[in-house]
Amino acid sequence: MKRRDALKNLGLATGFFVVTPAVISLLQSCTSDIKTWTPDFLTIEQSEALTKLVDVILPKTENLPSATELNVPQFIDKYINIVLDDDGQTQMNTAFENMISILKPNTEDRMDSVKEEDYKALLDDHMLIKDEIDEEREANPEASELTKSEFLNTLKFITIKAYLTTEQIGENVLVYDPVPAQYYCGDLQEITGGKSWSLGNTLVI
Repeated sequence: MKRRDALKNLGLATGFFVVTPAVISLLQSCTSDIKTWTPDFLTIEQSEALTKLVDVILPKTENLPSATELNVPQFIDKYINIVLDDDGQTQMNTAFENMISILKPNTEDRMDSVKEEDYKALLDDHMLIKDEIDEEREANPEASELTKSEFLNTLKFITIKAYLTTEQIGENVLVYDPVPAQYYCGDLQEITGGKSWSLGNTLVI
């Protein structure tokens, strides 16, 4: 299986992850407290790593909640468990284990011993940006496994997408318009104060 096919099967990569009513319903069903959360698919170690990672990607600020406060880790776990097929789940499990082996090279260590700086270093070292060469993919272009960069970019994308799709962000932070398919002519700064629209079917021209 080639990389494009692998990503397509995962349904997480940009262009393949679509916010449908079913996905929104799945996101809204994630209401458990992160401290008492028991993952459906991920192992305890994987869920701990995911929880720390998404908060490095989207940390709490003075005006905005963190990714974990909006149940993003629970959503990602449910998405993998419910939406992905067996091959996709295997790919994600392998990718998580590869990530943990970098964060915690000594298998005897506990996940809670991994510091925020370690997660930031992981992203800095392995999450490539556009036009940077993924040497792991170059070395094995036909491999079905996700490279570290592909996996981390996938997690970053779905973290941001899920965060922006939550009710709290959609209605209280972004500009919310419950009437679908309206068109507005003008400058975004003038119309919304520079804020993005909450609903993807609202177009500013």
